[in-house]
Amino acid sequence: MTNINFDLRAKDWDCDPSKVERARLVADAIRQKVHLTSGITAMEYGCGTGLLSFALQPWLGAITMADSSLGMLDVLRGKIALGGITNMSPLRLDLASDPLPELRFDTIYSLMTLHHIPDTRKVLKDFYALLNHPGILCISDLDSEDGSFHGPGFEGHHGFDRTGLTADLMAAGFGRVHFSTVYEMQKEVDGKRRNYPLFLMVAEKE
Repeated sequence: MTNINFDLRAKDWDCDPSKVERARLVADAIRQKVHLTSGITAMEYGCGTGLLSFALQPWLGAITMADSSLGMLDVLRGKIALGGITNMSPLRLDLASDPLPELRFDTIYSLMTLHHIPDTRKVLKDFYALLNHPGILCISDLDSEDGSFHGPGFEGHHGFDRTGLTADLMAAGFGRVHFSTVYEMQKEVDGKRRNYPLFLMVAEKE
């Protein structure tokens, strides 16, 4: 993963209303694009405190909540216990260095995670391997930007070109790749408000 310390940010993560709104809107978009049922097994990769999965939880079966940040997973466990939720299971996992878990899933989804992963081609192949036949991958992340979203020193990707990401998905084995714009984040950069579009990509493992 990249150089942002998510352990230190975990306790205050849910205090940002824009993050809560973003997760809710992405969850709504996933529900519009993918038929979800209580029989579907799912994994959220890069789950953080679970904002996206909590928004999807009533429409899914067993959900594996995977993240490399122990701080985020600690907060997540507290939320699961507080809510008495029985279909969510936290998992410490970093696909950049860990072996693939034995579990397989009907759908995998992520929100604002892919641009933190240096080797996106590898992780897309890992997602393909972790999906059942048929399976659905949903990725929501930044469109290509000029680097101002995170600012100097960020070691990840400055968003993604949709054509290039489609080619990487197809190379990993996916088909029927579809993009839509689902949200626009706003940040103040150099004293000016900037908009950063967020896409939802849905790809099928047939």
